[in-house]
Amino acid sequence: MRISQADADDVAGLARLLWLNSSDEELEERAFDAFAVEFGHWWAAREDMHVAYVARLDRAEIVGMAWVALVPRPPRPGATSRMSADIQSVFVMPDARGRGIGSALVKAATEHASRAGALRVTVHSGRKAVPVYERLGFESSQQLLQHTQD
Repeated sequence: MRISQADADDVAGLARLLWLNSSDEELEERAFDAFAVEFGHWWAAREDMHVAYVARLDRAEIVGMAWVALVPRPPRPGATSRMSADIQSVFVMPDARGRGIGSALVKAATEHASRAGALRVTVHSGRKAVPVYERLGFESSQQLLQHTQD
């Protein structure tokens, strides 16, 4: 397994994983192509604050991804450079699961956030993945609340 930070050459592979992670229906090639173009534009405008890590096995094809969104926070006296981060869109192809790929991707994204100066890294997880995140050092927090739109 190889974990690396994604670059512009990975846009199509990342778009493919995002598409597969959100669509259970048969993929419509034309709709995917439009999404891939839109995704490429989105990332080009945000690549300084949204960093993706990708996993590959023996082939060049991407089999997993994890994103980290870096969020600058308002400065405070004595702390003018504050940052937090959020792990997002972790996905591993079903046939590549169970090999530690997701954990390795989350570790890489979390380390990136720490190097960028993030004081806190959060993740919104489905119930099944909570034990994985806990093994990686994430803890539940009473102070982290969310508001959802109706």
